[in-house]
Amino acid sequence: MADERLASLTATEAASKIATGAISIEQYARACLERIDAFDREIKAFVHIDRDHVLAQARALEKRRAEGRFIGALHGVPVAIKDIIDTADYATELGSPLCAGRRPRHDATVVAKLRAAGAIIIGKTVTTEFAYYHPGPTRNPRDPRRTPGGSSSGSAAAVASDMVPLALGSQTNGSTIRPGAFCGVFAIKPTHGLISRSGILTLSPKLDHVGAFARSLADLALILDVIAGPDVADPDTSPFAAPNFREVQRERPPLGPRFAFVRTPVWHKADADTRTAFEQFARALGPAAAEIDLGEIFAEAWDVHRTIMATDMAHHLASLVTHGEPSATMRELLAHGRSIKALDYLAAVAKADRYAARLAEILAEYDGLLTPATAGVAPKGLNATGDPAFCTLWTLTGLPSLSLPLLRGQDGLPLGVQLVGAAGQDAVLLRTAAALVSMVGEANARPATDRAS
Repeated sequence: MADERLASLTATEAASKIATGAISIEQYARACLERIDAFDREIKAFVHIDRDHVLAQARALEKRRAEGRFIGALHGVPVAIKDIIDTADYATELGSPLCAGRRPRHDATVVAKLRAAGAIIIGKTVTTEFAYYHPGPTRNPRDPRRTPGGSSSGSAAAVASDMVPLALGSQTNGSTIRPGAFCGVFAIKPTHGLISRSGILTLSPKLDHVGAFARSLADLALILDVIAGPDVADPDTSPFAAPNFREVQRERPPLGPRFAFVRTPVWHKADADTRTAFEQFARALGPAAAEIDLGEIFAEAWDVHRTIMATDMAHHLASLVTHGEPSATMRELLAHGRSIKALDYLAAVAKADRYAARLAEILAEYDGLLTPATAGVAPKGLNATGDPAFCTLWTLTGLPSLSLPLLRGQDGLPLGVQLVGAAGQDAVLLRTAAALVSMVGEANARPATDRAS
């Protein structure tokens, strides 16, 4: 198999070929590195990568396989790691010159789980400053004049440009779903607490999620099988009977899925093309989709989210910005967070819990909520990362959400369909998403590399 074809394999395909000996781990790793050499000068998805170290990992894993020792679900599969997630073998600089040269002693829990499953940690991807709005240098692979989104900009761009089949990101507002949509890849923000955040930059314990990017739904299920689960180091995780995400994702739903098309109170922020595309998309689903109005109860949700995020970030980033000057964007947010009264913060947390309870009632009647992932296609320019407004409510309430590359917008650019599910039902959400892809076909998804199963 030619190296250029190797680099475009999904993680599921690569893991299978490695397990059967159809390709070698080093051969696959070299193909990804060659792709990075060819394209990352322009895309700038990676901030740290050590080619010799990548090949050393590949050879060690190849030796393990040849000796007949345990092979994990991701044996030999490269994964890129957002640069707010600690890695013992790479610097983790949090997207800020204030943390230049920062070298963690230990892997974050998710990275340790990836290594235990045989993954190659290929490198660290660009993040915005402290995973907030101030952008890094990464460009959108679909149009390098446009933003890839943020804050997981490098992770989304690396997957979209076939440099790596899987990448980790994070989301405190729209930092996984938005770049996934802008770059035209599959992305998931799981249920809050499904994946440990130990060893990851803390912005807001109530809002922080670990996210993932892939070129297929099956790949998202594969990586969730590896990284989901409780961790005593993250009190928001809890023991649960972990489903087999891959097995559930492949199942046929017992009944045809029912979707609720929701505009949300920020519908006016979507551009005209996006509004038209989603109204037509909902109509094309026929009786499988019903339009619902969330009601005035959610009108303040975006202000509630900002209150929680600003307060928590002012607290958790205080020590990091003490000895230096962050961007003006960050200084403004932190000043706002310091000005918020304790009673207002507690009231915001209580409102978020009420929103989650109301959405649970709605999702008891539907298999998923359909809404745009973004206000439109990726905006031109690299000095901003796009509006996360269409992600905010689902992050605030901790619900699992997916960005599916099913639609095209202006100039044929990706327009992500966001599918939101019930809390704790991430595996079922992946199954519902696979059914949705089957219903609409993949004519509008990336034809070369996107596969739903």
